[in-house]
Amino acid sequence: MSPALPRAGLATAIDEHRGHRFSRLSTAPPDVDERGDTVIRGYPGRPSVPPGDDLTLHVSTTAPWFRADFYRQSTGLVFVASSEWMPGACVPDGRPNKDWHWPPHRFPIPGDWKSGAYVAVLVEADREKTPVVCPPPRSADARSTTVLFVVTSRSPGATAPILYKLALTTYHAYNFAGGGSLYARQRPCLIPFGFKVTLRRPGGGTGGPLPPDHRDFIDVYDTTSPRQSFAHWDAPFIGWLEEHGYAVDYCTDVDLHEGGDALANYRLLLSVGHDEYWSERMRAHATAFIHAGGNAAFFGGNTCWWRIHFVDGNSAFVCDKYLQTDLWWSPSGADAPEDALTGVSYRHGGGWWYGARDPVGYTVQQAGHWVYEGTGLEDGSTFGAPEHLVGYECDGACLAFEEGGRRARVAAGATPSTFTVLGIGALSASWQDLPRRECAGPHAAVMGLHEDHGTVFAASTTDWARVLYQHRDAPVGRITKNVLDRLSG
Repeated sequence: MSPALPRAGLATAIDEHRGHRFSRLSTAPPDVDERGDTVIRGYPGRPSVPPGDDLTLHVSTTAPWFRADFYRQSTGLVFVASSEWMPGACVPDGRPNKDWHWPPHRFPIPGDWKSGAYVAVLVEADREKTPVVCPPPRSADARSTTVLFVVTSRSPGATAPILYKLALTTYHAYNFAGGGSLYARQRPCLIPFGFKVTLRRPGGGTGGPLPPDHRDFIDVYDTTSPRQSFAHWDAPFIGWLEEHGYAVDYCTDVDLHEGGDALANYRLLLSVGHDEYWSERMRAHATAFIHAGGNAAFFGGNTCWWRIHFVDGNSAFVCDKYLQTDLWWSPSGADAPEDALTGVSYRHGGGWWYGARDPVGYTVQQAGHWVYEGTGLEDGSTFGAPEHLVGYECDGACLAFEEGGRRARVAAGATPSTFTVLGIGALSASWQDLPRRECAGPHAAVMGLHEDHGTVFAASTTDWARVLYQHRDAPVGRITKNVLDRLSG
């Protein structure tokens, strides 16, 4: 066993470690730093751990010694503790679809650590244990020297009514560590295209290496981090939650897949950013929770688009994107359209992946609804357009207009009949429109909610978190507060 993080006498928080915001997006390759030196890398054996249990980090480094500095995501990264020095070992990279089996190092997580999203920053040292110069991280997007993990709650729901699920599978679907992802591969014979990826490799959430053509990872409206990463979507939203005093517990996709029972102790399941990859058990657990009176809020877009299958003891997952048998709707065979859960689908929305896009916001429907309370918005007014709120991927529904075009309703598709259309973001022909939509109605992003014993809110755009963080006085902030306050009870 490697030297453990001492349970007593944890290093106290240091002022200069606190409150750092987001750094600029680096173009340096993931396995070297900006000086050209090799850097340390690692990944968790399991992506989440309850307080009082051991976290296992698998680490490879050319340095003789290393330690882990631990930070919790709040309004910035807040330093909580450092481990002892541990002996380093340099191990080759693995394949993207197989456990890398790097050397394990165990760290006991103190029982008083709050549930949250944590980052372990791996610090190298020479033979005399003198650390390499390592300034405090400004964000989780260190690309190679950081490891993302979640501390869950020992008593689910006892002190927090909200459960925030990190989109771990989406992080890894786009993660190019090992030369392959569900979107790209380094060599044609490496793996079947878009088939299987392992969670046991670096880069799950902290950025990881980008594929050679990574234009769609670059967000012109927020260049501080690449898309498809924790730093881009989740860190800003979590910062807003902490700033506004919300009590929140955290979990990952694996936790929701393995144990839906814990959901019953919460009032609200929260999903943010780009939560694209869901297993059937994740769907089943979320649906049962809502049907039993629990609530869900999806502050993201392209939600629940691909069906995945966990394998290898839930340390990897499979998704057939080549033959597309793992879409949720016919003809894939799943026959469980994602709009049955969220009320909306990417089929009826669209994407704008590269560069600046049309300035699209939401035109208000049902301004008297509680979601709009305190915003000052009226029917027909628009919010979010100057901030490019809608996109880069967004979800919609099959719509038909009534009352002379002044009000929209859902006309077809799997969207529940109780769905209330609250906002419409009309999309031009420049937006990606694939696959073909089910209906001939307007091509638009649709914000709204529906009831099934519990309430489900859908913001229907990946960029909700960005606008929430960058434009705090915009209606987006008040709508977010209204939804969280109402649905968390």
